[in-house]
Amino acid sequence: MMRSLLTALLALGLASCADMNKVVSGVASVANATGYMPYSSEIGSAMRATTAVAKTMEDITPAQEYYIGRTVSAGIVNRYPVKANPAANNYLNLLGQVLVMASDKPSTYKGYHFLLLDTDEVVAFAAPSGFVFVSKGMVRLCKNEDDLAAVLAHEIGHVQKSHALAAISTSRITSALTVIASEGTQAVVGGYVGELTRLFEGSIDDITQTLVNSGYARGQENEADATAIKIMQRVGYDPSALIRVLETMKVKVQPGATGFTSTHPAADDRIADIRPLLPQSLMAMAANANRDKRFGEMLSAL
Repeated sequence: MMRSLLTALLALGLASCADMNKVVSGVASVANATGYMPYSSEIGSAMRATTAVAKTMEDITPAQEYYIGRTVSAGIVNRYPVKANPAANNYLNLLGQVLVMASDKPSTYKGYHFLLLDTDEVVAFAAPSGFVFVSKGMVRLCKNEDDLAAVLAHEIGHVQKSHALAAISTSRITSALTVIASEGTQAVVGGYVGELTRLFEGSIDDITQTLVNSGYARGQENEADATAIKIMQRVGYDPSALIRVLETMKVKVQPGATGFTSTHPAADDRIADIRPLLPQSLMAMAANANRDKRFGEMLSAL
């Protein structure tokens, strides 16, 4: 019951986002497709849920996470233009999908999607449900395919750990459920739609602000780094490439610059946290002509 109620609320909130149609079509039809009207028993469930917000967050379904992710992605591509190069994006997706299959969350609702952003800013984002964005500035900073794999694996780690969803202020969920519980059906079909829409749009803003401006906590970044190392080992990429990328950032990215350095812990701190996670004995990675060729073609497309 609670899940169907959340589905209806998410449909109302997400369908109202004006920017959504710039990325995908049809999301606005979700509200009509649900055809949902809450019954009194579900209103009672919502009232009880206001005292158990953590449980409510757990009840967000994969489909709901997907629509949240698409809406967050709309905000990202409104800020950064998409690189219109099918070959480059195809390469990014092939590499990303290989890494995803080696993760502990190899599938999401409608799958992972990787997209190249047409900006020299060094940025990478992962929206809920597996929408991963990497800038051409980030790609150019990488020395080889292993480096780029490290960047993508780190973002996959954020998806696997549901870090973006954790950015939603629990007070917004509490407020939305309180409106439903106190006003009943009128909250959905009457004058309270605007309030619910505002609350869920605010949830999208919470996630976007975390991804683009404030960044994750150091503990969350550590989790994503640890996940990236495991993924890379499973696929056969050099896990120390993650350190190499951070070392390159220290040299090429100016302190105080916007983008990756402004939303992530200091490179030296991350490197110190990563080193103990690397295998005790790393085998030297032999040159791979196919990888070098693929990566070189990617760079030439930028």
